[in-house]
Amino acid sequence: MDFTQEQISELLLTIANGKDGYRMLMQQSLEAIMRAERKEFNEVHSDYGNGYRFSKICVHNGKMELMIPRSRHHNFYPLILALIKDQNKESEALAFELYKSGLTTEQVGKLFSKLYDHHYSKSAISQMMKSARQDVFSWLERKGLDEIYPVVFIDATFWPTRRENEVSNEAYYTILGVKQDTTREVLSLVNHPTEGASNWEDALIQLKQRGVKRIELVVVDGLNGIEDVINRVFPEAKIQLCTVHLTRNIVSKVKPVDKLQVVKDLKEVLDPELPDDNPSKGIIRFNEFTRKWQSKYPSFKQYLRPKYALYFTYLNYEKEIRRMIYTTNWI
Repeated sequence: MDFTQEQISELLLTIANGKDGYRMLMQQSLEAIMRAERKEFNEVHSDYGNGYRFSKICVHNGKMELMIPRSRHHNFYPLILALIKDQNKESEALAFELYKSGLTTEQVGKLFSKLYDHHYSKSAISQMMKSARQDVFSWLERKGLDEIYPVVFIDATFWPTRRENEVSNEAYYTILGVKQDTTREVLSLVNHPTEGASNWEDALIQLKQRGVKRIELVVVDGLNGIEDVINRVFPEAKIQLCTVHLTRNIVSKVKPVDKLQVVKDLKEVLDPELPDDNPSKGIIRFNEFTRKWQSKYPSFKQYLRPKYALYFTYLNYEKEIRRMIYTTNWI
């Protein structure tokens, strides 16, 4: 049956104005384009048609199932399908960004339902973000790290983490390296429910497995046993314990009336700008500070232990970089 151009236009307009008409026309058009492309492909490559497979794609106001033409030798892949896949990747990226911003999978699903007029379950949203998670894991496990890092900062940050129907604060172990060209690089980010020296040992061993052979200086908080862990994995590394963590720990043990004076005294003890300073002088100042306040706060006696000398390693370095290496605040 032959139709004039006007009749064809009127027929298409009638279909488009009907229920799901726009989607139907789009589906028919896409499938016709792919069939035409397969015909040309088969002629060029001496291949033959081999039926169809079905694939769901995201389109405006919903999802659509397409019949994808196949070739006998399985070498045919429609160009138009590659473009559609890019759109699906955009949807996956949007879902991941929303989830990363704090929305639950259920909330992301409701938002997508409004955008695409299609119900998305929590499992469907999780599946959409699967590829993004794979990219993250690939990055975290990447090989070929630099063999030498002049400085590495390690610290645990606690973030609310959802597991099934519960949310709790869990430790995220971050390792930040300073490269020999002075740029910074996040080397690792590992999640554990709690912070512990044994967990840090696992993280440092993984660095070795990924190519790191030597670390010159490790800046870390005063977690019990952390210096022993570092000495086992990177025995040549010098250790700088975080002075900010130390200050917080000390101030938390004094009465409100004494806090301002204690903070002032500690700033003088830990001052990174003192000329001709060195670790021995810093330790002497710290011991004098401890004895000054020990009569009022007997628990300060613990600060006289040899371990606290590691808070003054930064004084072995030039004054210009001391503020960069005497705390883990960069993390």
